Amino acid sequence: MENKIKRLSRELKFKGEILEFYQDTMEIDGTHTATWDFIKHKGAAAVVPVTDEGKILMVRQYRNALERYTLEIPAGALDSTDEPGISCASRELEEETGFRSEHLKWLITLRTTVAFCNEKIEVYVADKLIPSRQHLDEDEFIEIQAYTIEELKEKIFTGEIEDAKTISSLLAYDVKYRKNK
Repeated sequence: MENKIKRLSRELKFKGEILEFYQDTMEIDGTHTATWDFIKHKGAAAVVPVTDEGKILMVRQYRNALERYTLEIPAGALDSTDEPGISCASRELEEETGFRSEHLKWLITLRTTVAFCNEKIEVYVADKLIPSRQHLDEDEFIEIQAYTIEELKEKIFTGEIEDAKTISSLLAYDVKYRKNK
């Protein structure tokens, strides 16, 4: 099965700030070719920020692809492909929430859309939050809201939260850090 599929060529079709779009010509089982789309992503990191009261800080922001506001954990793209995920998560925590932490712990690594994209998101948990200030990009308008994990799970199961990284991260946090509560 390993040798049934082989890439014959890869052609760059579009290069953006965080994405590159390619069309690959693939040989299938030595009998025919197919054209597959591939999106190269430079990577990202996210963080589950937990307050001393056990609430999770969430960001409410507009998402152009959905044409509406969403409720998500703080996250952002790596500055470069070799930036450590923990550095990006720490930066995004402070930029988006106005808090920082010296206690980031790895939670999970996600591959968001494996059928056509190589995006990888490393997710961390931050506690012992230290007040700082937001450093939003000029095109970011973010509102911070704090919720219990039970409130967030209700929002997941009623369909209010649809973002895959947020759902995966919150449920992983619940299992890993709250399993005995």
